[in-house]
Amino acid sequence: MLFAMRVVLQRVRRASVSVGGSLLGRIDQGYCLLVGFTHSDRADQVRWMAEKIAGLRVMGDAEGKMNLALEEVGGAVLVVSQFTLYGDAAKGRRPSFIDAARPDVAVPLYDLFCAELRGRGLSVATGEFGAMMEVEIVNDGPVTLVLERSA
Repeated sequence: MLFAMRVVLQRVRRASVSVGGSLLGRIDQGYCLLVGFTHSDRADQVRWMAEKIAGLRVMGDAEGKMNLALEEVGGAVLVVSQFTLYGDAAKGRRPSFIDAARPDVAVPLYDLFCAELRGRGLSVATGEFGAMMEVEIVNDGPVTLVLERSA
């Protein structure tokens, strides 16, 4: 089975992430990105994904059509690490997360992903890698995309 970096992108009117009741990140209009990595993910996949997201034209124009990129509307991104994107529930009742990258692989990729988004001029808020987080979103549309990039 071939695995890839995974991102669930949700277009939002606003989104925030808290840990233990403390607000860590908040955005208004933009994307909430749930990001997961597997063992074989590499920096080139992360760069490709950041470029793809920065250039996506899924923000509404004056007529409500998905024609504008995030930067064109002054939007931001909230990036939340989520190893559960690699949960496999095909067998039994308890998902296996064996395909999720361990922190020693995932943390540098997560940090690179956030840096690459910032490097493309986007405002980036984040959660806390590995923490039990509370994520609140107001989905806009709703618009939800699942993006993957194989090695």
